[in-house]
Amino acid sequence: MPSHFYMKQNDTRPALVASLTDANDQAVNLTGATVVFNMRVEPAGTTKVSAAAATVLDSEAGEVSYSWSAANTDTADDFEAEFQVTYAGGGVQTFPGRNHILVHIVDDIA
Repeated sequence: MPSHFYMKQNDTRPALVASLTDANDQAVNLTGATVVFNMRVEPAGTTKVSAAAATVLDSEAGEVSYSWSAANTDTADDFEAEFQVTYAGGGVQTFPGRNHILVHIVDDIA
């Protein structure tokens, strides 16, 4: 999972891709799970993205992605982000577990 992700203001690509792992760095099986993405201004500021649908790319490898909308990246700032998984059995787990993914949206020149 990336600890830092950089992109330019108003861009919508590339998607943020992450491999979700447990405390032993083993891939989390996402078969039957739903995943959402959350992001807020760092530190603990205004929420920019709340429970937006993420895509499971590989269930057994725990690989997920989030595709940006224009509204997600229209503000240059530093953000903290996470993926939240709801398992088929009903349990909920947030990744990364120890910290956040730091998303840096850098201002456009033009």
